[in-house]
Amino acid sequence: MRGCVIHGVDDLRVDELPEPVAGPGQAVVAVRYGGVCGSDLHYWRHGGVGDFLLREPMVLGHEVVGTVVAYGEGADGPAPGTPVAVHPATPCGACPECLDGRANVCRDTRYLGSAARTPHVQGGFAARIAVPAGQLRALPAGLGLRRAALAEPLSVALHAVRRAGPVEGKHVLVTGAGPIGSLVVAALRAAGAAAVTVTDLLPKALEFAAAAGATTLVPVGDPAGPGLPDEVDTAVEASGSAAGLDTCLRSVRRGGAVVQLGMLPPGMSPFAGNLVVSREIELRGALRFDVEFDAAIELLARDDSFDSLVSAVVPVERAAEAFALAADRSQSCKVLLDFGG
Repeated sequence: MRGCVIHGVDDLRVDELPEPVAGPGQAVVAVRYGGVCGSDLHYWRHGGVGDFLLREPMVLGHEVVGTVVAYGEGADGPAPGTPVAVHPATPCGACPECLDGRANVCRDTRYLGSAARTPHVQGGFAARIAVPAGQLRALPAGLGLRRAALAEPLSVALHAVRRAGPVEGKHVLVTGAGPIGSLVVAALRAAGAAAVTVTDLLPKALEFAAAAGATTLVPVGDPAGPGLPDEVDTAVEASGSAAGLDTCLRSVRRGGAVVQLGMLPPGMSPFAGNLVVSREIELRGALRFDVEFDAAIELLARDDSFDSLVSAVVPVERAAEAFALAADRSQSCKVLLDFGG
């Protein structure tokens, strides 16, 4: 059974892995597609994501869809053969955050393909995986596995928009038009934002943002471009850069909200903190998601425009090529690994 395993910086391998067996409460899923995420790229290029450092070989991947194969003792769910999306998080259900309805920041969660704890939680980039049965979501009729592979990153975007507060009728700035930034645009459109301005360094990335529904595209550093608006109601920082956060803080209106969604580099990051005070700006973090996963599946089922954000599907045997393509935002948006039938 093939799996995509990170062994260290620049050491990505397609290894032979043992077939999983469904334990009590578990389901085995035959994975069809897995989306290459920015965090997967960070493990590959840097050996970690933020403060989560790779300490042992780890199967990557948390954006996975496939079909149900079998269940272990005491488990049930969608019938074998049913197409499903896999929610990647298993919160503890007992910590203060879980009890407060914020399972996405659970202090003891298990997340597919994450080095946040040791032993690491092995991920979903394998031909078959065993996961808690409660993590399976049957796909609605008409939603194919290819588009459904966007459910996890779209959930991240929906959670960020939820953290921003009501956006209906408002002008929102999004810095960074990568896969997550473009999905934030789509989430804002679905939430009724009146205008969405998107910034990025790369023209190709802005094309994907336009396909997602952006109303104004701002190429960073291009004097011939439209330039930033004088003021926006809300901003979502999706580039993971201090420069992007600075742009958001300087663009949002007094009393507005800025959502930091992109993962900034580890350690200290400079930011215009005085503006947070003098303009009484609310700076909010957004991490992963919880119930938004089900909302993402519903949205994908009724909107085929998301298909344009899947820029390539690559067989798992060519995983190195897929990761290089996903890292090249001048060519790609969301790249999927194909694990076959």
